[in-house]
This record gives sequence, C-alpha cells and structure tokens, in this order.
Amino acid sequence: MHWRSRVCAILVLAGVLVSLPATARAQDVTVAAAADLQAALPALAARFEKETGRTVRLTFGSSGNFFAQIQNGAPFDVFLSADIDYPRRLEKAALTAPGTLTPYATGRIVLWTRNDSGIDVRRGVQALLAAGVRRIAIANPRHAPYGRAAVAALRHEGVYDRVRGRFVLGENISQAAQFVQSGNADVGIIALSSALGPALKASGTYVEIPASLHPPISQGAVVLKSARDIAAAKQFLAFLARPESVRYLEAWGFEGPAR
Repeated sequence: MHWRSRVCAILVLAGVLVSLPATARAQDVTVAAAADLQAALPALAARFEKETGRTVRLTFGSSGNFFAQIQNGAPFDVFLSADIDYPRRLEKAALTAPGTLTPYATGRIVLWTRNDSGIDVRRGVQALLAAGVRRIAIANPRHAPYGRAAVAALRHEGVYDRVRGRFVLGENISQAAQFVQSGNADVGIIALSSALGPALKASGTYVEIPASLHPPISQGAVVLKSARDIAAAKQFLAFLARPESVRYLEAWGFEGPAR
C-alpha cells in the first residue's frame, strides 16, 4: 500500500476510534443534584445503572449555583433541585425539555450538634441562645433553599436577630454539615437527610425543626433541553418517580413530593 494510502487509512481508523467513546458517552446521564441528596442518591443511581446499563454521573452542589450554571450553558442532562422554583424558572426560559418538570421530594431541616458539644438541642432553636453556642452553621440563604428555610424558622421563633452574627455560611447544605461536624461550628441547621448519613449519625445528635416553622422545601427535577440523550434523561427521571424510589428517599428523611 502506498504510504499516502496508509496514512489516510490510519486517519480514518483514528477518527472511528475517537468517535466510539463519544457514542458511549451519549448514553450517560449527567445529573446536577442538590447537596441534600449526597447520602441518598448514589445508591438510587447505582440501581438505575444496573437496570438500564446506562452510567449516571452525579455532581452535588447548591441548587442556586446550578441554576446559574445551567443558564450559562453548563452541560448537564438532569437538574435535581432542592427548590422547585429553579427548574420552574428554567422551564419558563425554554431551557428544559417540555413536560419534564417533576416534584420528587420535600426536604426537612434539623438542629444538629456533635455528641461532645455539651449543647442540648432538644430545646429546639431556643438552644441557639445558649452562651456556649458561638458559631452556627447554615447553608447560604442566597442560593440554598435549606438556608432560606433555616432563616424562616429562626425568624418565626423570634431568635434570628439575636443569633445572625454567629452564622457560618456553607456554600450548600452539605458544607454546612461539614462545618459543624468538623468543629468549625458548634451547632448547625442542616438537612435531615444529612443527619441520617453514616458519619453524622454516628457522631452527633439532632432534633427535627417543625415543618410549620418554615415554608415547605419543595424539591423538583427537570430534564434540560440541552441534554445529549433526552430519552435517557427522561428514563432516569421516570425511575426517580417510581413508588419504590420515593419510599427510598423517605427512608433518608425526605417527605413525599408535594403535587
């Protein structure tokens, strides 16, 4: 074979080999997931992978930050938000696959502290007024719905103005939990799902903050219009809506979705 023909053949083969991984990646589902799902979602994703043969790639973070990233073209297929308002706004902006907005859970917040802190969280949010509470971890209310729920509960109980100077703000609810677990805060208002995770469950104690003290943390999911494989993304969303998936999330401290 002439050397030019060989070069052409090699280039064609190289092009085929490069295109194969891209075809495989098209079957993946990339998910931007709220941080409160960090303990619960990996096992659900693994079940989906086993059932379908597709790969789920999870990225956890603040719902508000993901909202901004998606508006700027971040390459996600599915958005699982801790605040259903964010996917609703994306839907209004025509950035979602039509008809895919789906409520999937309602979050709960708790007051959590380490076992060795000496703080009695059984008193509820009034415990934050104790002299020994110097730093209080919450998620940043500017872009984290759990942070907004924490602020609402503190305002409802009339303690917000007395404790706001002690706040340590986490970028998301998972980071807020890390602050109090590591000792960088004395107590935290975090997601019940985080408190039920293995590390926090073993090292601390919590009391639930009544849902009547704050607006519901209604969580919603949506398939993005830019998804590489919309059918695969819709399949993942349908999997999360199954009764057994909802029951699994309830075991991790979520309530059923508000319809």
